[in-house]
Amino acid sequence: MRDSQRRVADFLAEAELHTHPAYRLLDLTAEVGELAADAAKSSAYGDDPESLSVHSEELGDALFALLALAAELDVDAETALEESLAKYESRIEGDGTPGSGR
Repeated sequence: MRDSQRRVADFLAEAELHTHPAYRLLDLTAEVGELAADAAKSSAYGDDPESLSVHSEELGDALFALLALAAELDVDAETALEESLAKYESRIEGDGTPGSGR
């Protein structure tokens, strides 16, 4: 577990905020929804993508929620990210696109 995830895990423990991962996932979904709302509003619901604006505080909330979920699941977020990057790199090398083709 790396520094940021450790800090979140320590905070959860100190503040006695541990909870079931299902609740963490719901929190993450809500935080990403707030990011989407910022994006939709600032870009006129996609009509003006150049005016896109997302508040860093909301991005931080989503990141906190993701790291809290990883901590509750005992998943090393850094390892998961490295695995994901390797997957995307492999796809790009294979067929030139990062998509899964699903």
